[in-house]
Amino acid sequence: MSSREKILASVKAHKPSFVDLPTIPVFDGDASLERFKTVLQGIGGRAIEVEGKSACQEVIDTYYSDLKNVASKLVKASIEIDANTDKYILEKIDLAVIEGIIGVAENGTIWVPESNMINRALPFITQHLVLVLDKTNVVANMHEAYKKLPTVGSYGAFIAGPSKTADIEQSLVIGAHGARSMMVILY
Repeated sequence: MSSREKILASVKAHKPSFVDLPTIPVFDGDASLERFKTVLQGIGGRAIEVEGKSACQEVIDTYYSDLKNVASKLVKASIEIDANTDKYILEKIDLAVIEGIIGVAENGTIWVPESNMINRALPFITQHLVLVLDKTNVVANMHEAYKKLPTVGSYGAFIAGPSKTADIEQSLVIGAHGARSMMVILY
């Protein structure tokens, strides 16, 4: 028997027994849309409420009419991209409009699964980011969000406002290494 086989056999023979997962208490919180919008604004984002998902194009035309390179599956796109789009094309995108699944009121974040990102890099490489969210999918806290996360897919991200960084001298820079602005369209 080789050293490798001996080690693996020893590990297999000494596996700990399975135990039940601990019961996680319910953490109450404010799941209101107003709380979500207030926190989002506090982290540099902006929220716009509309009557339905179909109004997204009107919001884009109103707030981002000067941007030429738009990537999206939800509104008119001027650049078609997919999961394999070259980084040299992605870096030219001015605006990405993608759909989020879950909004979290306590921290203003939105869960975006990979399937909605079109390309994994898109929400992070675009100059301006618009996330579209069904306002009935806002939960109070991350505990509730994790319970609602779909199990399908291997990648996703909670996105919180535009990119930002700060230093020890309390100097905050928005748009330092990612999207310079983020708007959430709530329908």
